[in-house]
Amino acid sequence: MQWKNLFSRLELSSSEALPELAVSLLDNLSLVTITGNDKKSYLQGQVTCDVVSLQADQVVWGGHCDAKGKLWSTFRLFHFQDGYAMLQDQSAVEVELQELKKYAIFSKVDMQISEKVLLGISGIKATDCIDSLSGEARGALRALENATAVQLTDKQWLLIVEPEAVESLLAKFNAPLTTHSLWDLYDILQAAPRIPLSAQGEHIPQAVNLQAVGGISFKKGCYTGQETVARAKYRGINKRAMYIVSGDCPLALNAQLPITLERSVGENWRKAGELMHCYQFSDQQALGLMVLPNDLAPETELRLAEQPETRWRILPLPYSLADE
Repeated sequence: MQWKNLFSRLELSSSEALPELAVSLLDNLSLVTITGNDKKSYLQGQVTCDVVSLQADQVVWGGHCDAKGKLWSTFRLFHFQDGYAMLQDQSAVEVELQELKKYAIFSKVDMQISEKVLLGISGIKATDCIDSLSGEARGALRALENATAVQLTDKQWLLIVEPEAVESLLAKFNAPLTTHSLWDLYDILQAAPRIPLSAQGEHIPQAVNLQAVGGISFKKGCYTGQETVARAKYRGINKRAMYIVSGDCPLALNAQLPITLERSVGENWRKAGELMHCYQFSDQQALGLMVLPNDLAPETELRLAEQPETRWRILPLPYSLADE
C-alpha cells in the first residue's frame, strides 16, 4: 500500500486558519458493520440511540454501555449497504465488539470490523468536493464509484473506500493529504464525544455530553445500562461533563501515555483528569477534550501535571448542555 506514504502531518499554529480542503487517512477510526435479519431489533436493545427510527439518509450519535451504564464506546450510526455501520475510535473497537457480540448467539445478526479504507474530507469546501464526486446524488449518504460518502458535520465527510480503489480516488483530489491529527482537531473543536480505550468503562453517556449531540433516546425503551442513563436525567445524579480545554505546551506530549491535567484549588493543585483527545499546535499551544465536574467555574485554572509551569483554561462548547 504505497499510497499510505502520501499522507503526512499538517503543521498548524493556533492562530492559523484550517485548510479549505484536506484529505485525512482515518486509521485511528474503525467501522463496525451490522447485518442479518435481526440487526435492527438487536441493536435497539443494546445502544442509547433509537435504531428503529433511523432514517435511510440520517447519521446519529449513539453509545453502547455496560450493565452499570458506563460506556464501552460512542459512535456515529448510519445505514450502510444491507445493514448498519458504527464509526468509532479504533483503539476501543476490539473490546467494544466483544461486548456488542455477547448476546448475539441468540439472534440472527453478524458484526464485523470493516476492512474498507476510511478517509476524511474536511474544510469549508468539503461538501463542494463531495458534490463533484457524486454527480446528481445529494443527501448525507451517497453512493460513489467504489466508495460511500457520509456527511458528519458541515465541514466533515467520511469516505468509505474499497482498498483497491484508494489510489485512483486520491488522484482526483487537489488538496493536502494529512494524517488523522487534522481530523482529531476538527473533532475536538466540535466537542465530539469519541471514547478511546483509555476512557472505556469510565463514564456514563451524559458525562461525555452524548445527550447534547442527540445520542440518547429517552423514549425508545430498554437497552443495556438504560436504568442508569434515565436516572441521571430524571434524578440529576450526573455531576460531570466533557469540555474543550486549551493551554500552553512547550514540550511535546506523548500520545501513548495518559496526559493528566490538574486544577487549582486555592493555592494548591488537585488532579482534574486525563485528556481523551489532544491536538498540539506548532507554536507550543494545545487543545483537548476532557471530562470535568459540571459545576466547575469556567475561569478555573488548569495545568499539565508533567509541565506544572503551563496554564490551561476551559473553552465554551459549540452546543448547549441544558436539558430540554
